[in-house]
Amino acid sequence: MKKKLVVLSGAGISAESGIKTFRDADGLWEGHDVMEVASPQGWYKNAAHYILSELEKHFDVHIITQNVDDLHERAGSSKILHLHGELLKARSITQKDYIIDWKKDLVLGDVDTNGIQLRPHIVWFGEDVPAIEEAIEIIEEAHILVVIGTSLQVYPAAGLMHYAKNHIPVYYIDPKPATIYDLPNPLEVLALSASEGMEKLKRLLVNG
Repeated sequence: MKKKLVVLSGAGISAESGIKTFRDADGLWEGHDVMEVASPQGWYKNAAHYILSELEKHFDVHIITQNVDDLHERAGSSKILHLHGELLKARSITQKDYIIDWKKDLVLGDVDTNGIQLRPHIVWFGEDVPAIEEAIEIIEEAHILVVIGTSLQVYPAAGLMHYAKNHIPVYYIDPKPATIYDLPNPLEVLALSASEGMEKLKRLLVNG
């Protein structure tokens, strides 16, 4: 049986693909170059997503992401939980389980099959995170935990690593890693970009 490798990913893993984080000084609020995001060149900049997909050959990989993009899916990962929703989906404002693919602008007047207004399938500021309990259950069963590209400032997601069993190893990948307090686990910090960190981690995990 494969070991369960759980990955908690944040905006930093997508940043290399040209998708800026909200917390950068020139983040998403300032706009972005479409050619950096929606082009083959932009896509291939970030190897980290592909490496996570490749690790499924060796581990039972579960990705818990704070990101609303679909880069993990496009790279081929098969078990992905989006904590904060998905940008390319919409849902009914009254039926939370009515979720559909949506790849164009969403405006007032766009309705579900019952005539009920649709909204983005996104967890807005101030809303609960419905998937948090499922995320906790996944992390509680992890044999290895990887935290990558997150500022560890956004709760409740930032507290998820503390649900891991005390004895399992935790790997934290970030070029500017935050300080992690009160974590009883063996912790290895890789102060590298997402792609560089995942390349190194793959070697550590697969080759020993």
